[in-house]
Amino acid sequence: MTDQNRRLTILLVVALLLILIGGLLAWNTQTSGGTIQIRDVRFMGTNGTLMSGLLYIPPGVTAENKAPGVLAVHGYINSRETQDGFAIEFARRGYVVLALDQTGHGYSDPPAFANGFGGPDGLRYLRSLDLVDPDNIAMEGHSMGGWASAIAAAAYPEDYRSILLVGSSTGTFGAPEGTAEFPRNLGLIFSEWDEFSQLMWGAPVAKDIVSTDKLKTLFNTTETVEVGKLYGSIEDGTARKLYMPRTTHPGDHISNEAIGNAIEWLQLTLKGGNGLDPNDQVWYWKEIGTFLGFIGMVLFMFPFGALLLKTPFFSELAEPMPEAKGIAGGGWWLAAALTAFIPAITFFWLQHRGNELFPNGSFWPQNITTGILMWVVGNALITLVLFLAWHYQINRKAGATINHYGFVWDGRLNWRKIGKSLLLALCIAAAAYVLLLLGAAIFTIDFRLWVLALKPMSPLHFQIFLAYLIPFAFFFLVSSMAINSQLRRVEVGLGRTMVINGVILCLGIVILLLIQYIPLLSGNPLPLSEPLLTIVAFQFVPLLFIVGLVSTYFFHKTGRIYVGAFLNALFITAYIVAGQAIQFAF
Repeated sequence: MTDQNRRLTILLVVALLLILIGGLLAWNTQTSGGTIQIRDVRFMGTNGTLMSGLLYIPPGVTAENKAPGVLAVHGYINSRETQDGFAIEFARRGYVVLALDQTGHGYSDPPAFANGFGGPDGLRYLRSLDLVDPDNIAMEGHSMGGWASAIAAAAYPEDYRSILLVGSSTGTFGAPEGTAEFPRNLGLIFSEWDEFSQLMWGAPVAKDIVSTDKLKTLFNTTETVEVGKLYGSIEDGTARKLYMPRTTHPGDHISNEAIGNAIEWLQLTLKGGNGLDPNDQVWYWKEIGTFLGFIGMVLFMFPFGALLLKTPFFSELAEPMPEAKGIAGGGWWLAAALTAFIPAITFFWLQHRGNELFPNGSFWPQNITTGILMWVVGNALITLVLFLAWHYQINRKAGATINHYGFVWDGRLNWRKIGKSLLLALCIAAAAYVLLLLGAAIFTIDFRLWVLALKPMSPLHFQIFLAYLIPFAFFFLVSSMAINSQLRRVEVGLGRTMVINGVILCLGIVILLLIQYIPLLSGNPLPLSEPLLTIVAFQFVPLLFIVGLVSTYFFHKTGRIYVGAFLNALFITAYIVAGQAIQFAF
């Protein structure tokens, strides 16, 4: 074995160990060392809608020894795993927890928003379990999941004991208006820097919701609502309490304070449980474990792909890079800045145009994915125009030809090698995907950290994935050509080049987030508004960095743009499609 092969093998083993260690850590955390059962359940909802959820069953809970139940519902464009922090801690305190996939989310049938977002069906199913005390049930919902919970409370007013809205509200998007009596025993966790304060409570700044008439009506007071004060009576079902942790709307999921507030409310309003202190929390070890899995899977693709390139079948793809004919000097910095910041400048506008031009249908049925597709294709076209202008006006005069840009062989397209490049990318992506499937099958996890979440696809997701794949591939082909030829720096080694290209691709989104969050964390509204798409932007910081790593690595290994671009297209398209809501009713 050569030294290079030995290094690649060691890196491959490290990647697999990260996945194994991460999976064991996540499993041990969410099951409390194997004492809590986690079942992947399916049940039939309204109008034949198949619903999905994760059911957490604490030790000792049986039909003869029933426990309190909690319905935990995620928000828009999330899934049941997003509620892991809450679900893990609720189950550790002796509650049976159903972490529900809303309709059109995760593995629940589409369309999104149908059947009260799935909330009534979730509550009905939880009450039907012989493990659950039917007179001792609470609901917890984040954002749109709070609306699902409020709708369930209105549909079955006698079937729950308390409710907890996290970053959510009553009287929004179909949820019934709140009064002094409805919902019963309501706890509200609304973070100090919640991006949706205007939508939820009519206050531009989250701290100011305490003075809104909407919240005062709900809390049955004419005075400013006090954070942490118990209003009303738990026995009468009119209890109200406002918590305001120091975090953001998506930050509720990874906040010890917010999760501790939720535990406290359930312990106040439900009978039973083991009384474990709300501050005794371990959920974050699960996040660390699934993040190790994510890192391991991404890391796996590099040595696995490099080793495949050494096989007789794929070895002809391992060619030297073409002669460098990129931009030098101050022009490089200008090109890098344009590459970084044009995607950030167009992030909101192009996504909105995508939804206007391509309304949801059976071909492209995901609202957010279609918006992202319009954004990336639009940026690919902008990049291509700028690249061609640079080539014909400047670089061709310096002796550059299409041979220098890594997409042709001796001046022409070689379709056999392009096809073999696609096959190599498919082999790498398929092997990595198998690791994801094994994580789900063995440890009941996906690979994630906070809003960064990679889930296995359902058969419907795979169908949708195929529909979105080609436009995404176009973007990655153009992007790879630009960063690996126009921005190529021969004096920099592979490792540094990978990092530089990754930073260039994600830097604009980082700046966009800073522009939004520095004012927000200073007590002001988001200056550009767009709270939903701003939260969507978070995941593109690591994703675009990974795109830069993959594109650069395989360009250096093959001398062409295709393997890296195809692999990025497969990985990112699958990532986005599996994690988005499906708005069309198939």
